[in-house]
Parts: sequence; C-alpha cells; structure tokens
Amino acid sequence: MAVELILYALVFACLCVATYTDLKTREVPDWLSYGMVFSGVGLNLLAAIVYRDYTIIARSLLGLGAFFAFAALMFYSGQWGGGDSKVLMGMGAMLGLDWHLSEFPFMFNFFVNVLVVGALYGLAWSFVLILRSFQGFRKEFRRQWHKRAYKLVRLWIGIFGVLSLMAFLLTEGGLSRVMVALAYSGLAVSYVLWVSMKAVEKACMLRSVEPAKLTEGDWIVRDIRYRGKYICGPKDLGISKPAIRALVRLFKMGKIKKVLIKEGIPFVPSFLIAFGATLLLGNVFLLFL
Repeated sequence: MAVELILYALVFACLCVATYTDLKTREVPDWLSYGMVFSGVGLNLLAAIVYRDYTIIARSLLGLGAFFAFAALMFYSGQWGGGDSKVLMGMGAMLGLDWHLSEFPFMFNFFVNVLVVGALYGLAWSFVLILRSFQGFRKEFRRQWHKRAYKLVRLWIGIFGVLSLMAFLLTEGGLSRVMVALAYSGLAVSYVLWVSMKAVEKACMLRSVEPAKLTEGDWIVRDIRYRGKYICGPKDLGISKPAIRALVRLFKMGKIKKVLIKEGIPFVPSFLIAFGATLLLGNVFLLFL
C-alpha cells in the first residue's frame, strides 16, 4: 500500500535527523520522537479507515506497546537514554508489529538486527573512546582487574577452564572438541570485555560540566545536595529541567562547582544502520546461520 511506502520513508527521514542530533548534541528532540508516535498511530488509523482493515491500526498499537515495553526495560536498566527509547517506540507505532508467525515481521527482524548491530556499534564506539583516553583506560582497567569480586570470577573461570580441558581431552570427535573450545573461549573473552566496559565507563565516559551546559536527561554520577536537601543524583535516571535550574542558581551563588556526568554512547545511529540492513538484507542473524 502507498501508506506503507510513506511510513517507511518517514521512518528513514526521522532516523537520519535523530542520528544527526544524537551525534551532535547527545539527545533527540521530543518533537521528533513524539511526532513519530502520533503520526504513526494517526496514519495507520487513517489507513485502517480508508481500506476498512482495522488490523492495520491493531498492528500499529501492538508495535507501540511491544517496543514501549522493551524501551522501558532498556531505559530503567540504564542501558539507553530517553531519546533512544522514544525513537524506538515511534518506530513501533509507525511500522507496527504483525502477530502472524508464518514469516518474520519487519520490526521483528529490525529488533534482531538492532541487537547485532548495537553490540558491534557499541564495541566500535568503546574502542574509539579507549584510543582517545588510553592512559586513563589502562589505569582504570588495572584497578578493575584487581578488584576482589573480579578475582572470584576469574577463579570460577579457571575452574571451568580445567573442566573444559578435561572434556576436550575425553571427548571424541572434532566437532565436539571445537564446541568445548568455543564455549570456554567465549566465556574468557566475555569476561575481558566485561572488565573493559567497566573501565571505559569509569575512565572514558565521565566529564565535569558547568550546570548551564547540562541538558535534560543527562546522567548525574553522584548525589548532589545543598544544606541536606537532595537536588539530583544517579537514581533519577536523568536530570530534570527543574533540577538543572536549581544547580545553575547554586553555581552562580558559588555554592557548587562543576557537575560530574556520564556520557553515554549515542545509540540512535545503530537504529539507522539496523533499519538499512533490515531493508536490504532482512534478518542479519539468519544470514550468519
């Protein structure tokens, strides 16, 4: 249908704009993300009336609900910012989610591709951050590596390594041995990546800024209080505009200094990449299989 082409074109245009703003300012304007939600529901409702097919609006609402649930999970777990989450909700509303299992719906393939592309994108971005702050990263990596909790993890990995070696020697068949070796290698590499990501977060993603340069949704690293009164902190999952105004006043009065924030990875560009991959290739994970 013509409305489907319009919606796909609108999603592509919105993702291009969102990618630009996310890379430049580390945020996506609300007018864009909420515009995607309302235009998605509105256009699908109009198509349902014109074509007398109310499954169209049902798919739109299902997509909005499903991706709202996933976006909320990612936001409240601290993995994504509010802009990333709202853009995904807008895509769900515009493109919808088909409940038929005879074939994979577009948004299901897009969701899988986001997981694959997002992981590779996050690793690439983290690698760039490491190169930019290598000395700080190396120091923090050593500090994280020698933490007691990580030592216990390495102990269990060592025990698993001994068991894997025994299984490797006792197992007959080349394929079985390869599977055992891959399982242990994957565990060891995952551990190193885990420690590395912690080091990147501590050494490469923290920045001190003046309160006037804060934007709504910025992640505050430590609690900020004045005369015992709580103003903002990590538990807020992003600073609010009233809290920013309060910090600006206190900064002008000389009561507080710069604020330490955590800069997240601009994740919306991975949505654009995954969207293009889904259009051109379908489900990337199935291609690997």
